Amino acid sequence: MKKIISTDKAPAAIGPYSQAVQAGNLIFVSGQIAIDPKTGNLSGSTTEEQAKQVFENIKAILESRGLSLESVVKTTVFLTDINDFQAVNTVYARYFKTDCPARSAVEVGALPKGAKIECEAIAAV
Repeated sequence: MKKIISTDKAPAAIGPYSQAVQAGNLIFVSGQIAIDPKTGNLSGSTTEEQAKQVFENIKAILESRGLSLESVVKTTVFLTDINDFQAVNTVYARYFKTDCPARSAVEVGALPKGAKIECEAIAAV
């Protein structure tokens, strides 16, 4: 059985998908780009600025279910330029401080709205 998760503290889906879905003891957070939920616009021009908003969005979705980033067991980071990997790592380390989740990072050709980074996450309840 699945439960749809939605909060106004994170950007609304920009297509036919949910912000997150809970299935059993897992929460699958859809890929988040750096959309500011207050304005609906892309937040930040640098990869670092965008990464901060991405992780704030993931955090807000998890907090809506009473969880934190410590619940995350896996992330996948999509970058339009893999050379930004270290810059993202610096921001990532501010959000995932100990017992870090498993992670993949890949370069992609493009992301919605011209974003430089997107991240999806899986959390355990």
